[in-house]
Amino acid sequence: MHVLRWLVKLFAHDVLALPSRALVALWVGALLALPAVYPDPYVLRVVTLTALFAIFAASWDLLAGYSGQVNFGQALFFGGAAYCSAILSVRLGIPAPLAVVAATAFAALLGLASGYVCLRMRGAYLSLATLAFPLIALGVLLAVPGVSGGELGLAGVPRLASHPVGNYYLAVLSMLAVVFGLWKLGNSRIGLVLHAIRDDELAARASGIHTPRYKLGVFALAAAAAGLAGALLAHYMRVAAPFLLETVLSFQAVIWGIFGGIATIYGPVTAVFVLYPLTEWIGGFQGFGERRTLVFALVVLVVLLVMPRGLVPWLRDRIETLCPRCKERNPAWRSSCRICEATLAPADRPRAQQVSPSDS
Repeated sequence: MHVLRWLVKLFAHDVLALPSRALVALWVGALLALPAVYPDPYVLRVVTLTALFAIFAASWDLLAGYSGQVNFGQALFFGGAAYCSAILSVRLGIPAPLAVVAATAFAALLGLASGYVCLRMRGAYLSLATLAFPLIALGVLLAVPGVSGGELGLAGVPRLASHPVGNYYLAVLSMLAVVFGLWKLGNSRIGLVLHAIRDDELAARASGIHTPRYKLGVFALAAAAAGLAGALLAHYMRVAAPFLLETVLSFQAVIWGIFGGIATIYGPVTAVFVLYPLTEWIGGFQGFGERRTLVFALVVLVVLLVMPRGLVPWLRDRIETLCPRCKERNPAWRSSCRICEATLAPADRPRAQQVSPSDS
């Protein structure tokens, strides 16, 4: 009873305290209840893929949004882990769960190696350097078709669950764990350090922060998250193919991040859950199959013109305000702060729009 009472109090005073948190709780509940409410195989497949790509988008945002290391080669970790898990399970007969764990660790090593090389450069040079790594990895895989399957990829990858609902919950629960973990990390002391490095690395180093260690660590962590998504996707699709290392996939993560709002974690996740099902739905209409990329581009362009900081920060600033005294967020309809009881005036809204989108 004490635990139940504590959970009810936590839900009422923390989760329901802000509209954004209530929307997140509603979203999580809808994801968990979907197979029981609407068990359509096609819908479950789309949401499963959306959840895996959401992990991929969140991993890019941790690296680019929080630490400022814009990576145009995030597909290296996604596709590299997919191929690693596929080779381990198909060629070597290693059980699929162990192959996923090993592939995630392999992606983290790729992050350490590529970060060690790329972090010697800055700005646009770093971004262009990261762009080369997936191309190099793709060339290596195509050079050993006996191992990688060549241009056709490696098929016959065993699934982690035999039933679509099992695969659905595996993807969704993995996504929720990774996304909330990255979000908590971004709002911790480490997140503040990463923000300081992004905004002014020289000042951060002058204050005693070992910036190379933090940047290399976030490279490895973002790579591990992207690698987990890639390995799970390979086992779900039962194939590891060259498209998982293509540059288009890396730029897709960039688009998701900018569309949803960088340095938020939940922004890119929201973008994936909006854009990926939207493009799948549009592709189902006759005559739109080949034009859905154009529709996708137009939607992104319109949103960025109206909401330059991204969809989620724009929406959050419409439903919440920032207290001028304690800097805590409050529902937009409150006249006094829920923490310090300070008066909230309509003029406080522009101040809320000026804070970092990662504030909670």
